[in-house]
Amino acid sequence: MSTPILEKCRAVYLTAEDLRIAASLLYNSYYDDPFFIEVLGSDNKMVYEQKLRAAIREELNSLWQQEQALIGLFEDQRMLGVACIMTQEVPLGEDRYWNWRLKMMLGTGWQPTQAMMDKESQILKHLPGKHCGILQFIAVAPNEQNKGYGRTLVHTALSWCDEQPKVNGIGVWVNQDEHYELFANTGFEPVTKIAINSVEGELLFHSRGAK
Repeated sequence: MSTPILEKCRAVYLTAEDLRIAASLLYNSYYDDPFFIEVLGSDNKMVYEQKLRAAIREELNSLWQQEQALIGLFEDQRMLGVACIMTQEVPLGEDRYWNWRLKMMLGTGWQPTQAMMDKESQILKHLPGKHCGILQFIAVAPNEQNKGYGRTLVHTALSWCDEQPKVNGIGVWVNQDEHYELFANTGFEPVTKIAINSVEGELLFHSRGAK
């Protein structure tokens, strides 16, 4: 993959051995995400943390098994960030495989599992076509934020998209202002607002090859 990464950094596909570290990085980055707080419930901190770990673990494992794009940003052997992209070639939303549903339900409960499928169904409904990628996760390690790595990860995802002849662009649903700003500044265009339960976010899209 060719991408304008920062000096001394490299963007590579994750290996099986990287998944545990990637899950830990995503857990820390998504801990305060409004969507997860809403659907997993934050009244009991310990229960919330267990459910969040389970949700991220099962989703990462599913993406890995379905050979989706899991991209890590590294400095030497240290993972600085990760981007996870899935395509519409795999079952999403209400078409999710039964084993994913079962594992996610056992780890998080039925209502959170249904909310995750609902989010994907809403995204699919509004994407401009049936050959798009979806940025499922993107995160920079908490102690490495505000150094330009987030923008680098976005460019890495777009570079990946440009090399996929069957992918017409990448969509992402964002529910925080700083995330919206990041994607808007890297060429993503607003598509529509999507509310999942009481969490409202914006679906953004970047066409393949667009500047």
